[in-house]
Amino acid sequence: METTRKGPSGERLDTPRRPARGSGRNEGNPRPAGRVPVAWRVPVLLAGGFALVAGLYAGVLLLSVPVPAPTVALEQVHGPVMVFGFVGTLIGLERAVALGARWALLGPACSGAGAIGLVVAGPGAAGHGLLMLAAVILVGVYRALWRRQPSVALLAQAAGAFAWYATTLLWLAGFTVAETVPWLAVFVVATIAGERLELAHVALRDPNAPRLFLAAVLTLVVGAAGSTAVPVAGAHLFGFGLLAVTAWLVVYDVARRLVRSSGLPRYIAVGLLAGYAWLALAGLLWAGGGLVLDGPRYDTVLHAVFLGFTMSMIFVHAPVILPAVLRRPLPYHRLLYAPLVLLHLSLLIRIGFGDGAGWEPVWRWAGLANVAAVVGFAGCAIALSVVAQPEVRSTVRVAS
Repeated sequence: METTRKGPSGERLDTPRRPARGSGRNEGNPRPAGRVPVAWRVPVLLAGGFALVAGLYAGVLLLSVPVPAPTVALEQVHGPVMVFGFVGTLIGLERAVALGARWALLGPACSGAGAIGLVVAGPGAAGHGLLMLAAVILVGVYRALWRRQPSVALLAQAAGAFAWYATTLLWLAGFTVAETVPWLAVFVVATIAGERLELAHVALRDPNAPRLFLAAVLTLVVGAAGSTAVPVAGAHLFGFGLLAVTAWLVVYDVARRLVRSSGLPRYIAVGLLAGYAWLALAGLLWAGGGLVLDGPRYDTVLHAVFLGFTMSMIFVHAPVILPAVLRRPLPYHRLLYAPLVLLHLSLLIRIGFGDGAGWEPVWRWAGLANVAAVVGFAGCAIALSVVAQPEVRSTVRVAS
């Protein structure tokens, strides 16, 4: 009797699978991943970890918590270090391993080095230039993957890499971080949404789904460009683009079905749906309120996208992605729910009572809880990886 198998994200595996279109992951053949030695990946990951720690410390400084302040104004590089130094390095590393080409590792190496440069020397052409070079290399990685097998999912991820490049170009031209937030958001949203399409393509039944996805991402990119050229109108369009991408994810992603399952699939589904809710909130605020450069609404949209959505995606995909990148297991455990719940609950309090009601002490303590959630997840991930059973290690070694 034929049975239906499912992958860790719930995609159907009951038919012979080719590698996900455009992914280059080649799950059935471990050789491409082996072209990038694990020993080369570890320093890059450590640079990304340094960017995370520095970015979180900068966030604590922005909360006006009385902690020792470094000579460099870390607050000024909080966004670039977190988004490109940490998230960008992780994405670049995963894509380099997926491509299986050693030159591709230069991208995340540059983003990690650029983040270190920003932390040590502050905002400047050197750090921003390294981040720009990382974006250019990532575009080259997507071009190589496109030549291997083109897809709509890959096109969306390439649009995210272009948004990264556009952001650094605008910084070097004199734009502030606040003025480039839509481009920063395009990078994470288009990349993650493209990854979700890549994972869900086997289960898609609607032939119009890829075209609708492409239209939503195009609206997002045009809105970001408009926010630079005609800020008032462009910001509204960008908000509608966010809502369109979110609607596609809610309708076509497998998360709605998997939330009633158990174990890792349910954990992933819970994190995905919570992240989509925050993305929808940011879209509503941009679409209805338009341009925002500071104040409580700026804090809300910024952290809805980069904490509520992006960090939630990292939390739930880590048990799948990190073992493939490092060839180390990260087994699922119920303990992983603790930082996930803390992240979303503290963000809800921060936005609802801090930004919404203007209660500054609540905003500050909720912000510290946001930081604690990220640190707590990192601690849980390290602990679970260290105590993983030997048989789990061997399974991951073969699969990666």
